Amino acid sequence: MMSSGDALSTLGSVTANALTLISQLEVAVSSVATAKEVGAVSAAQSVAERLAATDKLLDALSLAHDSAALIKAHATKISLLIINEPFTPTAITKVLRELVASAVPSLAAAVEVCAPERYTRGIQQDLAWRAGRVLKELGELLSRIPKDGKVLSDSKKNASAGAVGGRGSIATTGVLWSACDDVMAFAKRGFAGNLAHKVDQLRDTLKDVMDELKEWSEEVDDDDQEDDGESDEDDDGVAQVTSDLGSSSISATRDTQDILDDLMNSQRSIPRNDPDKIRERLESCLKRLRLTTLLYQAAVKRRFKPLPHLPPASSSDIPARLDEVVPLLKRIPERFGSLAMAFYELDPAEIDRLMDECFFDAFAASELLVKPWEGQKDEFSDWALRFQAEIKKG
Repeated sequence: MMSSGDALSTLGSVTANALTLISQLEVAVSSVATAKEVGAVSAAQSVAERLAATDKLLDALSLAHDSAALIKAHATKISLLIINEPFTPTAITKVLRELVASAVPSLAAAVEVCAPERYTRGIQQDLAWRAGRVLKELGELLSRIPKDGKVLSDSKKNASAGAVGGRGSIATTGVLWSACDDVMAFAKRGFAGNLAHKVDQLRDTLKDVMDELKEWSEEVDDDDQEDDGESDEDDDGVAQVTSDLGSSSISATRDTQDILDDLMNSQRSIPRNDPDKIRERLESCLKRLRLTTLLYQAAVKRRFKPLPHLPPASSSDIPARLDEVVPLLKRIPERFGSLAMAFYELDPAEIDRLMDECFFDAFAASELLVKPWEGQKDEFSDWALRFQAEIKKG
């Protein structure tokens, strides 16, 4: 039977080895999230190769889900063992060995199995970022395993975030649970669900920029509030495009509120005589910005939600097409944020330059989405052509 001293020494050694492995895997998956080239850690690579040999169509997202669930369960056991009497080094060692033997390398392997040629570069990077958070927070919890053979004191157990000395073990466990839940939710959405979710979020950002610009427009000159770019005459094209989308509404979230607040803090009023025709430009911008939000809404409904839950076979060109259009859809809201800033600064030259860039990108995105994933034409194809005609009108 192992003595208490030997058990504590073994626990210390196993903990140190686990922390080393977790740190290496965190670097590896974080390099994927940031698109840096870093060699794969052998533990994760061997697991990925073994899994790939067993099942060439292994679902990386399911693997990530199951790995995160196991990490959460094992971490919960460790969290309880380090705060409750009696302190049992052998029990903690057993759980740690199970963690490093399966769940931890399997999570990193899921990122490697989530190959861009099947899942798209964007999904792999999003999964890698989430997996990196899990590994980081797991390392934080394991670093709190006592080395003195005693359970954690109340101060080390209950300290909140921001406390002197850092979070306590309970708060650390809670953060780790949240990171694991995020991986599991991401995995449950699946291939199509994650892409649709991302484009929905980008659409919400566009909607928020549009709402802020409209609010700014209405506040700067009370005499012009009845003409805010929403007249029936100006919006015939918008109405035609909207009629093809059905009755689904555009919802807005406040995920980008901090960015928008920064934009609004720099605003200046449009002069009443408006010598640079800022309001005229704003009306044109708002009209086409509304059309662009509709493009995102229509693309989610007609292009992203119809994608398969699991990624297509590696011979499909769908992932490559998605890796071309999704970064463009991501860039458009960022450029509209810069355009809003140019309006608030009343800079006509910058407004014109950024408007050209924004609407060229919107046109290009629609062009990339014109063709369905299979076949040459569908209902959305006709919609996209009408969208392009309206965007050109200005």
